[in-house]
Amino acid sequence: MSAWATLALAIVAEVIATSALKSSEGFSRLWPSVIVIVGYSVAFYALSLTLRHMPVGIAYAVWSGVGTALIALIGLVVFKQKLDAPALVGIGLIVAGVLVLNLFSRTSAH
Repeated sequence: MSAWATLALAIVAEVIATSALKSSEGFSRLWPSVIVIVGYSVAFYALSLTLRHMPVGIAYAVWSGVGTALIALIGLVVFKQKLDAPALVGIGLIVAGVLVLNLFSRTSAH
């Protein structure tokens, strides 16, 4: 599996785990808590595999940036959380930073 595929797996697993974290209600509900533990375990394992072929700064920037944007979107759609203009600008800047890293940086593993 390529570094980008394992990074995508890490992002998806982390987003699932973080989404379930809210539903776990402080780890007081069994199945959401299990999803959190398994999701974060898969996420960190996949991230560790990614780091074999990609610089840690790039991998972490993409992982955290894309994860942040996806969690904000899930919060908006699933949990009906509101995002004000500064939040949207901030998330846009995070996404722009990830794009700049991947499209223009020679540090990124392509």
